[in-house]
Amino acid sequence: MSTSKPAVLALEDGSVFRGAAFGADATIAGECVFNTSMTGYQEILTDPSYFGQIVTMTAPQIGNYGINAEDEEAAAPKCSGFVVREVSPVVSNWRSTMSLDAYLKKYGIPGISEVDTRALTKKLRVDGAMKSCLSTLPLSDEEAVRRARAWSDMAGSDYVKDVSCTEPFIWRGDDASRYNAQYLPVGTTGGTTHTPARKFKVAAFDFGAKYTIYRKLVRHGFEVHVFPAKTTAAQIRAHGVDGVFLSNGPGDPAALPYIHQTVTALLPEFPIFGICLGHQMITHALGGTTFKLKFGHRGGNQPVKNLETGKVSITAQNHGFATDPKSLEKSGAIVTEINLNDQTVEGLRHKELPVFSVQYHPEAAPGPNDADPLFEDFYKLVEKRKAGRI
Repeated sequence: MSTSKPAVLALEDGSVFRGAAFGADATIAGECVFNTSMTGYQEILTDPSYFGQIVTMTAPQIGNYGINAEDEEAAAPKCSGFVVREVSPVVSNWRSTMSLDAYLKKYGIPGISEVDTRALTKKLRVDGAMKSCLSTLPLSDEEAVRRARAWSDMAGSDYVKDVSCTEPFIWRGDDASRYNAQYLPVGTTGGTTHTPARKFKVAAFDFGAKYTIYRKLVRHGFEVHVFPAKTTAAQIRAHGVDGVFLSNGPGDPAALPYIHQTVTALLPEFPIFGICLGHQMITHALGGTTFKLKFGHRGGNQPVKNLETGKVSITAQNHGFATDPKSLEKSGAIVTEINLNDQTVEGLRHKELPVFSVQYHPEAAPGPNDADPLFEDFYKLVEKRKAGRI
């Protein structure tokens, strides 16, 4: 990979970062954000929640273990652009099938390296996530800034329609192409999950779901029926499901009234588990509100405290909006978890209905597995409802 070709990253405040181009030859605009994960760049690139965003990695070197088909969280990268300090000149891993540079070229995603990502991250922390332009083509600083400022704001945007599936389908755990087999390093038993013999049929709304979410649901005893975001409550009822799962996804949660209405209708009828955008959909369905965070939570090292148990978990997160806790006071829900960095809402449950949600990503792709028991909690909740105990 040549590092002599120039690239530019411009922010709406007029800041310009010059660096070396890699990936595709393209000029794009989007919201510039940063991710603090030390590894897992392929899962980050293919996370549909990054649709419309230019992702900056704070880890200093990216690309050292290449790309492989098993670690993809979607069929193709979903972010708009990629910013790193250094692209590893060597790809060394037995699972790798191509380099990061070749992967981004294949899918038309531009990248910029040799950028002071510490300075960029500090700017985004102090001033907030910004509209930006990334170009690996000849482009003046002035034009790059102009294109950054011309990009539409993330607030008010419905990006779910761009990443949701178009037709319902069943996520088959026995389909090798779905990579449902757990990966275990030789000689270890880490990450093993006991799959219950009894299966429950769950309707999983695809707002931009990551593949590992479906994998985890399958491993924890669910037959996963995936539905597009615009599926109605009546269509869900017609499928005779035992529970409802609400996935992660991109964009502004307040800009999705059609989903709010569907979830509102389903709340009294099914056990419901929501994560990330799904958590925010439950917030709105209960009459609550959300707001845009200054720079969001993105990374595999976010500390969360459960207010009911006192337990602290390290979680994987990717979101730019959060629930307003005051808006939940008359909703019948209570806040169950908070972020220990900024005390924002990380979880809620309804006082009477079998409904709960978390703001983070319990599927941990990439990230720690502290929150894996939440899938077991959802299974037990469905089991109790089927037995008539709730």
